[in-house]
Amino acid sequence: MKAAARNRIEYAIAVKDAGAHLFSITLTVERPAADGQLFSLPAWIPGSYMLREFARNIVQIRAECSGLPVALEKRSKDTWHAAPCSGQLVLSYDVYAWDLSVRAAHLDQTHGFFNGSSVFLRVHGQEHLPHVIDIRRPAEAACRGWRIATSLPEWRATRHDFGSYIAANYDELIDHPVEMGHFTLASFKAHGVLHEVAVTGQVPNLDLARITADLKKVCEAQIALFEPKSLSAPMERYVFLVMVVGEGYGGLEHRASTALLCSRNDLPVAGKTEMSDGYRTFLGLCSHEYFHTWHVKRIKPATFVPYDLQNENYTPLLWLFEGFTSYYDDLMLVRSGVIDIAGYLKQVERTINNVLRSGGRFKQSVADASFDAWIKYYRQDENSPNALVNYYTKGALVALALDLTIRAKTDGDKSLDDVMRALWQRYGRDFYREGAAQRGITDDEIEALISEVSGLKLKRFFDQYLRGTDDLPLARLLTPFGIAYSDNRKRHAASLDVRIASAAVRGNECKLAHVYEGGAAHLAALSAHDVLLALDGLRVTATNLDALLARYAVGDRITAHAFRRDELMTFDITLQGDNTPQAKLQVKRKSAAAAKLFDGWLAQ
Repeated sequence: MKAAARNRIEYAIAVKDAGAHLFSITLTVERPAADGQLFSLPAWIPGSYMLREFARNIVQIRAECSGLPVALEKRSKDTWHAAPCSGQLVLSYDVYAWDLSVRAAHLDQTHGFFNGSSVFLRVHGQEHLPHVIDIRRPAEAACRGWRIATSLPEWRATRHDFGSYIAANYDELIDHPVEMGHFTLASFKAHGVLHEVAVTGQVPNLDLARITADLKKVCEAQIALFEPKSLSAPMERYVFLVMVVGEGYGGLEHRASTALLCSRNDLPVAGKTEMSDGYRTFLGLCSHEYFHTWHVKRIKPATFVPYDLQNENYTPLLWLFEGFTSYYDDLMLVRSGVIDIAGYLKQVERTINNVLRSGGRFKQSVADASFDAWIKYYRQDENSPNALVNYYTKGALVALALDLTIRAKTDGDKSLDDVMRALWQRYGRDFYREGAAQRGITDDEIEALISEVSGLKLKRFFDQYLRGTDDLPLARLLTPFGIAYSDNRKRHAASLDVRIASAAVRGNECKLAHVYEGGAAHLAALSAHDVLLALDGLRVTATNLDALLARYAVGDRITAHAFRRDELMTFDITLQGDNTPQAKLQVKRKSAAAAKLFDGWLAQ
């Protein structure tokens, strides 16, 4: 690649003012287009399906050619055109970086982080060239001693140090996020592939050795799933970039790394060996994003080949790419031995409860939810539980149901694992190999592939659960595996059927975040954002509502007072039974046939 980099696009990125959260970027184009050079910044980042308009963070921009100013015309919200010039064209611009998430860029005196899609303008017509970035050492005293963590290949830099890194093209450039700062670094090898874990943020007594030991098991299990014979991975090195905060959660996949946001209390403490819910959640997040290394970064929907980075890329297949990944993330934890079977079934129960709590599942199919992700899932409001289905969680249950169906009907000879391997072999394995053309999969092709690999006729399944809104028959499907399913809702307990806004946000105010359709509050005409003040004259808070309701029986009539905006209103409520799903999975005494299916599914 070094030889090919002679004709290249060059960037330099530097900390301009950490306190003001400003990166400065210089973009050099040796051979600009003769009729003027067009530039644009992506409007969204792959993996997060909403237009985020990253160009809004460009504070100032200018162009020069051979040292002289060049006219730079803005042609749209995220596109600029430099006037024709003879010689080297240089753009200089500043980017405001104050988004503490996995999607954009963040900079202060403690660290710097950026995704290339937030900071690197695309040079139209030259995206295929090698792209080199010089990550410059900060001059500010507060930034002394900083290091670099990224999966970008080094060009004129030593790993973890400032200097020049290289990407084969623009698509690769923006698929390797960069962390800079005082992070804790550890590494391990999974089937011979180097994996690094860079943890940014203060975490007293962090048990990083436990994290790396657990991640090694998970990563090896996933590599073996896709390549059981060769045990080869599709990357030479992988990096987990972990940003630790007081409260937070999120992850975004990349071709050889992932950016993660997690809560400090989710990480393990040295000397303590219990598997907390928080640590299980963190490992599940890592497993989810790692699974994407194959499934969505290399196996892709047809509409993502190539990405249109300026507009929405609609696909009805996010149930496959996010839902199946959500199924396998926890499944890989139990198969690798990181969590036990009881812990895994507890996670499945949570997924089931999450799906059943949403009345929107009867109104929107997971295929439609996938297509509408751009305007619904990533723009949820107070009515979302009543209007949409989550393609992550419902998609995970579709995967579970398919896996159980295939295993039971083939006596364990076939499974969803075989489907994933076929997807990898036909649509992903050759991706990034020199001269290989990428081809994404369509919705018709995935249904045909699943039927082909399983040997089953599954059109009715797809019609009911993918394109339709039927609940999945999990109780029936789990029975052959020796697992009993029950839903122990507390219908005897009086309930308003609402969700209260987070006390951490609202203090002790009892503000309604969601009012579920058909529940007591909805039938009494209470609405989201109403602030409950009293029930039968007794003050209501965010912390005492359940205790007050416990003094009533189902069917009792009560009077509620609430503020809607700044107006005091009165509501007559007839209490109903608690409709919160309480799915329970219990392993029963298994026959030999059930034990065979069970072990084949969850074997470690």
